[in-house]
Amino acid sequence: MEANFKQHQSYLKAQKRVKEIKGFYTHLTIYCLIMPIIIFVNLKFVPEFHWFWFSLLGWGTGLFFHWLGLFGFNLLGFGRDWEEKKIREYMNENN
Repeated sequence: MEANFKQHQSYLKAQKRVKEIKGFYTHLTIYCLIMPIIIFVNLKFVPEFHWFWFSLLGWGTGLFFHWLGLFGFNLLGFGRDWEEKKIREYMNENN
């Protein structure tokens, strides 16, 4: 019964991760579809001032942090699964 519970927990964790990745790629796709429209509108109607850079960089920064939060920033080995790996390591040492 415990093995079934662990398998179910692993499935739920994997399902959540897939949902997060799908959300990121949806965010990226929308960015790639909307930014050319914003650039076109800017250059068509106000070509003397390139305000599209504010949208491009602002939204791009948000997209970068979305990516960073999802795939992690591995600075000195402290990645997304670092805590879990350390817990398993200490549990194995005690056994």
